[in-house]
Amino acid sequence: MKTLLALIAAAALCVAGWFYWQRHAGAASAAAASANARPTSAVIETRSIRFAVTAAGDIGPVEQVSVRPEVNGRIDSLPVDVGDPVKKGDLLFNLDDRDLQTEKEGEEKSVERARLELGQSERDFKRATELHDAKLLSEELFDDSRTKFELARNALDRSQKTLDIVMDRLRKTRVLAPFACTVLTRPVSVGQAVSGSGGFNAGTEVLTIADLHDLIISAHINQADITRLSIDQEVDVAIEAIPGLHLKGKVERLAPQSTLKNNIRGFAARILLRDVGKTVRPGMTANISIPVASAENVVAAPLAAVFTETNPDSHQIERFAYVKSGEDWERRPLQIGVSDYFFAEVTKGLAAGDEVSLEDKSKGMKQSPGAGPGMPKVPVAAPKVASTSSPAASKPGAAPATGTR
Repeated sequence: MKTLLALIAAAALCVAGWFYWQRHAGAASAAAASANARPTSAVIETRSIRFAVTAAGDIGPVEQVSVRPEVNGRIDSLPVDVGDPVKKGDLLFNLDDRDLQTEKEGEEKSVERARLELGQSERDFKRATELHDAKLLSEELFDDSRTKFELARNALDRSQKTLDIVMDRLRKTRVLAPFACTVLTRPVSVGQAVSGSGGFNAGTEVLTIADLHDLIISAHINQADITRLSIDQEVDVAIEAIPGLHLKGKVERLAPQSTLKNNIRGFAARILLRDVGKTVRPGMTANISIPVASAENVVAAPLAAVFTETNPDSHQIERFAYVKSGEDWERRPLQIGVSDYFFAEVTKGLAAGDEVSLEDKSKGMKQSPGAGPGMPKVPVAAPKVASTSSPAASKPGAAPATGTR
């Protein structure tokens, strides 16, 4: 008996649970369907439309120098390290110059000796000249005296030039900063022997320095977008590594010839960033926004509400929208201006507050697009302009390109 009662109670609970689940599952399904329902109309409002194409580029310094000595030697002092700011004219490194100092002293003595010999030969030549004029010295001895004087003068010039070369090499043992900069790399240490760039190779790199006050962005601009850029044009720059940081850049250089990069035909461009501060560093990635077209506080319609068709008589593209008129929908022709990926400027045909349909309200039109007056209406597509846009991309200020959604 107890077993029977338990079975009856279990069955009752199952039935109650099933009814409870059915009621709540149905309500949840209805709520989800309502939430996922696509809107079928929209209200026209005024807004600003700004359309731009984007491109990515790498940030680098405007001035970057690989510092290498011009003469062979051993690093005697290296007062700077990676990340140190250096003023123009400050010492970057110094080579051991003891051998050159010794050579300099020897050349100075050679110059002094040549100067004394020149003085002696000059006095002998003057005496020989006086005797020659008095007919007391033969022509042969006079010519010998003059030759010794010329040779002594040449010897002094040669010794002086040799000394100048040693002095120049001595000056090159001290390497100074050519401009205000920051040390990027320092691959050598004090005591290491280095080779000069005047030898058989390019020399040993001691430091890499760069001016980090001004930076450049090296970007590859799609051939469809390059015509929108010009020298000295201002562009917006966003730094990927620093969210929220937006800078203004200026187009400094545009390559005259296209190159192929990542299977995209484009042109190299240099964007200059001035006084960026210490937060932006070389090697970061920047996103460049190139303004194409803009309109402030204009009547704007969602792209889904703008339909197009081809006039069979004029073969011209016509744009229109379905506007709410009482209980019915009225087809109204439109004139479109600037557009972005979501909205299109309506220069004629709509006013703020109008309700437009996001669906085609024509009935009984089963022909394919382009078949004639009764063809279905196709909503206008977003402009096909981006960093990888095709040559057929929309032009600035032109009406959006047409196509199926």
